[in-house]
Amino acid sequence: MASTDLSELKVPLAHEDLSSSKNLVDSLKTNPYFNAGAGLAGIGFALGVARRSVIIGSAIFRRRFMISLQINNEDAAYPWLLDFINRRSTTQTRNLSVNTVVSLSESGKASMKIAYLPGHGEHYFTHRYRWIKVERQREKQTIQKNGYRTPFETVTLTTLGTDTSFLKELLEEASYEAVSKAETGLVVYQAIGPQWSRFGAPRRKRDISSVVLDGNIAEQIVDDFQEFTNSSQWYSDRGVPYRRGYLFYGPPGTGKSSFISAIASHFGYSICMLSLSERTLDDDRLNHLLNTTPPNSVVVLEDIDAAFTNRDDPMSKHPAYEGMTRVTFSGLLNAIDGVGCAEERVLFMTTNHVDRLDTALIRPGRVDRKQYFGYVSGEMAMKMFTRFYGLPSSDPLCGEFVRRVMSLRCEVSPAELQGHFLLHKNTPRSAIDQIDNLSEQIK
Repeated sequence: MASTDLSELKVPLAHEDLSSSKNLVDSLKTNPYFNAGAGLAGIGFALGVARRSVIIGSAIFRRRFMISLQINNEDAAYPWLLDFINRRSTTQTRNLSVNTVVSLSESGKASMKIAYLPGHGEHYFTHRYRWIKVERQREKQTIQKNGYRTPFETVTLTTLGTDTSFLKELLEEASYEAVSKAETGLVVYQAIGPQWSRFGAPRRKRDISSVVLDGNIAEQIVDDFQEFTNSSQWYSDRGVPYRRGYLFYGPPGTGKSSFISAIASHFGYSICMLSLSERTLDDDRLNHLLNTTPPNSVVVLEDIDAAFTNRDDPMSKHPAYEGMTRVTFSGLLNAIDGVGCAEERVLFMTTNHVDRLDTALIRPGRVDRKQYFGYVSGEMAMKMFTRFYGLPSSDPLCGEFVRRVMSLRCEVSPAELQGHFLLHKNTPRSAIDQIDNLSEQIK
């Protein structure tokens, strides 16, 4: 066995290990790849710290030095705010969305109004010398609105400041402009699904004097409506339901619907139109609609005789009347004055055939005032002629026109007489000479 010379074995010393580590460090320092990697790592770390600092700093800045206001499209103020922003930001943004409203006038003429609104995304506008950021977002989820499913949207306003009163005042200003705009026209609602929805743009308000009625009928109804609107406390003190019902009846074209529009315009009310013959309308939906009408509005049930006939009338059992409506007669009565009926409501019903209505429908408490609208009388013919042509009642043409109208062998409705005037807009003499043609047309 060979012997090992211990003197030949070299045991590493501590100072040799340190020397090796130093050489490794020196080699790394002089290695360009290592230096580049270390530099990138350092830069990345520094950027990460800086980014994190910016995020934290901006969050702190937003909390302390910025205010915001968020509204979604389930809120009634949503369209007001969009319209308010629309009038101030469309000149400063290139991303627009379009909202088109098509409406029909009373004459049947169609008109189209196109509104340009800020599109989805970010926009900026100034208000009272302050920049405001607008962020309009559309979510994937949908909501039930106006009887349809529609995407859920939000609008967020953000601006510099610490006092939220600035944005509150902005919203109040937007609502004030919306109310002022609505007051310049007659707002009409129609029932869509379980709720009321605006039908087109506000109509031009109609003056009471534009609807010519016989005698002082117009003044009496106006006074009655005025007295009701001022008697809320009187009804409350006596425990009487604060509701008012009107029935306007008479031949077609005698001004029933026109006078309702004039009444609503005169007192600043909106109109809720409801058709009882609508196929999707049932007792529950009718009751819900009559109890959820918009504030300061009147409900109009036109041609009530077309939906319900007299229970004692043999014609009501005719097959032609079957399936006309899903609303039951008892359901209508309960909706008008049942236990769960809303207070502070005005209901107008119109019919061409009052004799076909059940007495239970038009009894006091459901109908408080009945008014007949008839054909043109001599007094009405005089009023319409002088108003249309701007002549004094003392003008000989006025007396001649009244005599000619009264000598016709048929009764004339105000709508038919107005149609005759429209054929002779600027020639009262021609309107008189051609009045016999009106008689032929009516026949």
